[in-house]
Amino acid sequence: MKIFITGASGFVGEAATRILSKKHTILAMSRSEKTDSIVSKAGGKPVRCELNSVDPSSLQGIDIVIHSAAYVEQWGPFRDFWKVNVEGTAQLLEASRKAGVRRFIFIGTEAALFYGQPMINIDESYPYPKNSPFPYSKTKAEAEKLVLKANSSEMQTLSIRPRLIWGPGDKTVLPILLKMIAEGKFSWIDDGKALTSTTHIYNLVHAIELALTKGQGGKSYFVTDDEIFNFRNFLESLLTTQKVTAPNRSIPGWLARFLARIVEAVWKLFWIKNEPPLTRFSASIMSRDCTIKIDNAKKDLGYSPLLTVSQGLKEMPVLKL
Repeated sequence: MKIFITGASGFVGEAATRILSKKHTILAMSRSEKTDSIVSKAGGKPVRCELNSVDPSSLQGIDIVIHSAAYVEQWGPFRDFWKVNVEGTAQLLEASRKAGVRRFIFIGTEAALFYGQPMINIDESYPYPKNSPFPYSKTKAEAEKLVLKANSSEMQTLSIRPRLIWGPGDKTVLPILLKMIAEGKFSWIDDGKALTSTTHIYNLVHAIELALTKGQGGKSYFVTDDEIFNFRNFLESLLTTQKVTAPNRSIPGWLARFLARIVEAVWKLFWIKNEPPLTRFSASIMSRDCTIKIDNAKKDLGYSPLLTVSQGLKEMPVLKL
């Protein structure tokens, strides 16, 4: 099949390009020579275009679009999140429809359902919040709604929702964690007791590959490692692969969330552009349980994890910062 991937310079998109290019022809969105090189090394062919202005001609002959590009930040103007996550998705959907793409796979997130609450043993029936205070959550929810609503007999659309993606090539969770520890800025929240599901990158790409031909249009599918840990156990295991130990200090969850509100208020009051040291999103998501059931992915996609968390940790390379 001929597949077009957005976000191919990111963690998910690059892994999808590298793995899927072994069996399929991969074209990937690129905005620079640097991205051209990343795409080419991963086995794809770079296509110069911008997310908000993809011409249907760039998608001619494409069977499937995998949309993994997103504005994934903890801080910034809401309009920046909206432009990329919502408007960019809407434009890509329209270009895909005009080009005759027959399947559109959106890389969603459990964060689309998050407004600061615990989420315990949730599945796809869990509702979107009426409003979320977090720009990333709100805009990913709106984007996913657009994708699922666009489902038709001509172009099937579906969403794959991972939770806490990790593994080789990680450009977010582990690098940020290592940087915070190195700078002496890391502290556990509630001693890391919150429970979480996780998704190894190879398990996620496996689910994406299954979704090329399986899954019902107009539906979302949670995909995880099908294991549950508390944050401390999981992150300490991950840090062990890097020969790094996290400090033992911890602050209560209520205090972290309260301080985050104050910090954000100060940043907004003085128009500080740099990301604050603590945000409401990070304080909330690290202190709330989030455990997920994947029965629908097992049933409709035929999904089961390729790797256990233990196996993934054994194969985890030392990150080059």
